[in-house]
Amino acid sequence: QVQLVESGGGLVQAGGSLRLSCAASGRTFSSSAMGWFRQAPGKEREFVAVISGSGGTTYYADSVKGRFTISRDNAKNTVYLQMNSLKPEDTAVYLCAADHYGSGSYREKDYDYWGQGTQVTVSS
Repeated sequence: QVQLVESGGGLVQAGGSLRLSCAASGRTFSSSAMGWFRQAPGKEREFVAVISGSGGTTYYADSVKGRFTISRDNAKNTVYLQMNSLKPEDTAVYLCAADHYGSGSYREKDYDYWGQGTQVTVSS
């Protein structure tokens, strides 16, 4: 069983930055691709970014490319999402997810474990 706990969300003005963290339990962290998703009120959950187990491969949604950076520290069992140049449309609950033994996917169904999420609110 893997538990994921997100932190770092909050209220920020447009153009500002936030850094989200996702701490994972368990010994299989380095074997799991880790993804970030987000869900705004009344909208479907959407893919944001993913990083491979080694950290060598990353992939981003077009809507965040160039503004967000995903990274991981396998020694700390933690994955991060650095969010810069935030826009009001980035407002959502951000969730991290683990794709056990996966190489990285944008599809929700490929993920085995999910965190509870952290709220990010961007004011205009």
